[in-house]
Amino acid sequence: MVKVMSIKYDSIVDGEGLRTVIFTAGCPHFCQGCHNPLSWNINNGYSYTEAELVDAICKSSYNDVTFSGGDPLYQARELVPIARRVKEMGKNLWIYTGYTMEQIIDRSNIEEIELILLADVIVDGPFIEEEKDLSLPFRGSKNQRIIEMNGEIRDKLKHITENLQYQLI
Repeated sequence: MVKVMSIKYDSIVDGEGLRTVIFTAGCPHFCQGCHNPLSWNINNGYSYTEAELVDAICKSSYNDVTFSGGDPLYQARELVPIARRVKEMGKNLWIYTGYTMEQIIDRSNIEEIELILLADVIVDGPFIEEEKDLSLPFRGSKNQRIIEMNGEIRDKLKHITENLQYQLI
């Protein structure tokens, strides 16, 4: 089950093109000035099965998909199979996270990295109210980055997951 605050169709502000946005519940960052502080609590929102969430995504067959929040990495284990289905449908996937890419690498959480590896674009970093800039496309503060998941980043993350899987044996 995935805890979801809301699903928004036809968004043009949460990534390039028309997007279906899944706003997940649960966030450990507690950013001052957050546009969705109710999403901090994992117990808020509605429970969706994988099938229900995939069906919701399919309601708009032409839309690409964005996972936002809260922080989707908070429910990485639950979102990985859904992200796989999104990619099987040929859809572009953006993921917003309050962690920086460097923090994700340092945390070395296999489920978080598996989710990130399924994304086409990551918007990373916490919202910082003092750096708020509404003129920036697809993000709220200057510290946040739009990261294209290129070969170099993917290779580094795959190497980390291979090492983590080896350590689990």
